Amino acid sequence: MPYNEENENGGIYMIKTKKTPKFYLALVIFSLVGQVAWVMENMYLTVFIYKMFHASASAISAMVAASAISATVTTLLIGALSDKLGKRKIFICGGYIAWGISIWSFSLLRMDVLGNLFPNVASAASLGVSLTIIMDCLMTFFGSSANDACFNAWLTDVTDETNRGAAEGINSMMPLMAILVVFGGFMGFDLSLSESWVTIFNVIGIVVIAIGVLGIFLIQEPKVQTEENQKYFANIFYGFRPSVVKKNPVLYLTFIAFAVFNIAIQIFMPYLILYYTESLKMANYVLIMAPAILLAGVFTAVYGRMYDRKGFKVAVIPTIVLLMAGFAVLYLFKNTALVFIGSLLMMAGYLGGMGIFGAMVRDHTPQNKAGMFQGLRICSQVLIPGMIGPAIGAKVLANAETVINSDGTESFIPNANIFLAAFIAAIVIFVALIPVFRAKKTEK
Repeated sequence: MPYNEENENGGIYMIKTKKTPKFYLALVIFSLVGQVAWVMENMYLTVFIYKMFHASASAISAMVAASAISATVTTLLIGALSDKLGKRKIFICGGYIAWGISIWSFSLLRMDVLGNLFPNVASAASLGVSLTIIMDCLMTFFGSSANDACFNAWLTDVTDETNRGAAEGINSMMPLMAILVVFGGFMGFDLSLSESWVTIFNVIGIVVIAIGVLGIFLIQEPKVQTEENQKYFANIFYGFRPSVVKKNPVLYLTFIAFAVFNIAIQIFMPYLILYYTESLKMANYVLIMAPAILLAGVFTAVYGRMYDRKGFKVAVIPTIVLLMAGFAVLYLFKNTALVFIGSLLMMAGYLGGMGIFGAMVRDHTPQNKAGMFQGLRICSQVLIPGMIGPAIGAKVLANAETVINSDGTESFIPNANIFLAAFIAAIVIFVALIPVFRAKKTEK
């Protein structure tokens, strides 16, 4: 934990708590691999259900919403349980192993198998959509148990206010790095072929399982002080108590602003790759996106320190401006070079904002109760955005252009209006931040 020292002028300053190389290795490996799994689900499972079963925009929205509900309920239940037991490691390692198995199971979900059961193409495709949504919820249960509930609580437990911004900068960089890994790994696959997906699910599943096993030797169990006679079900709803809300106004106002931020992201994110491939016809989108991802990742890692030095208000506003600039460019232009610039601005703003909001939430999470608050974090990061954002996107795409597939089924073509809708939603973020700034200013 940090401690204070007196400098030569009689002032008091806080000494930064140093973390070990083993901590950073665990942080990087578990964060990166966890985000690889989430990127596969959040960005490519929509491609899978679209390519393999010709899912509609409303079906994609339903899948994202169902997964968001599963993630939130899981995080509330498992986060509170890990707090009650005072354990994080067993949930992280065991959860990653089960998570990997659930990802591997998607390799069994193929049109040729379903076609044997239902010779009618439309019926088999409809069943494929339904099974994908169900299996996505199961995969989300294991992933949220391991990553959302317990890995994030562990990261809060083992950091403090002197190193949290730097650690969160690394953690927030990983989604971009994961996108780079997944984009690069998927580049050699024809995603219209079932056998490509079999290989993808097998590889990612095995890697996630292996990381879970590695964590047994790598992760150190943090010291979590547990209160005597804790009531588990009371802990689940601890964060929703009016008395707790009253004691932590900055935290809850931050959750509201964070929810609006993520709604703007979820309006376009489920349809992003489909927009690149189906609307812009960018067969080489990976080669175009990789440099943007790399640059945005470097920006995110460095920018996290801005929060440590200047605080939330100074750090968060530029990320939203970058995000909106990216939306504007992506909406207005289809030229490859400008799409690259728009994607870079959007991703830098997105991941930079995630890091700043994440550090703010961790700094205002009551000590030794991190697990109880992970469900609330997921409400603002996943549940509310996952139900509202994709639904807005589907509404925007309701009259999108359609094409007839070779098997007679119909598919929609995403258009740039999703970025216009996201831009409008991003304006609301500034409104939601005003109460946060006021509450932070009067904070004791």
